[in-house]
Amino acid sequence: MSLFEDERYQYCDTFFVFFEEGNRPTAKQVIAVLESGGEKCELSDSKEQDGKFEAITVRSPHDSSAMDITVVVGDEVREQVEELVSEFRNMSIVGDDYKRLMKIDKATARLDVYHFERKSDSPEDEVLDPGGLFLVIDKLNALCDGVGHDPQSKTLI
Repeated sequence: MSLFEDERYQYCDTFFVFFEEGNRPTAKQVIAVLESGGEKCELSDSKEQDGKFEAITVRSPHDSSAMDITVVVGDEVREQVEELVSEFRNMSIVGDDYKRLMKIDKATARLDVYHFERKSDSPEDEVLDPGGLFLVIDKLNALCDGVGHDPQSKTLI
C-alpha cells in the first residue's frame, strides 16, 4: 500500500536519484543496502519486475518520516535530464557539482523518492527530521552509481 493511501502520513516533497539503467538494482539489493548500518528502517511492499527493482516503502520512525520509492525509465527521464542539465548549465557550478551534473547527463533511469511526514496528535510530539531521507538517498546513490537531486532547493546530492 502506498503511503499516499495511509492517513497517518502526509506528503512533503519528491526527490530523485538519476542513474544509468544498466545500474538498476534488484529488489534484494535495495533491501540489503537500506538494511545496512544501524538505522532502524522498516521496509515493506517491495516489488520487482523481471528481476529488477520497481518499488518499496521505507518507514523511518526515529525521524517521523517515510518514503515511497519507485523507478522510472524511458523518455520521461531523458526529457527531465535534458531540462535539468540545461538549467544547471546556466548556473556557475564547478568541482564535484559539475561532475555530478555530467553523471546526470548520462542518466536513463531515476528513482522517485516521495517523502512523507508522520502526522502527530500533538505538535510537540514529533519533529520531521530529514536525516533518514538523506541517508536513504546517499545509499541509493552508491548502489546505482547515481546522483540525487532535490528540485525544491535545486541541490545535487
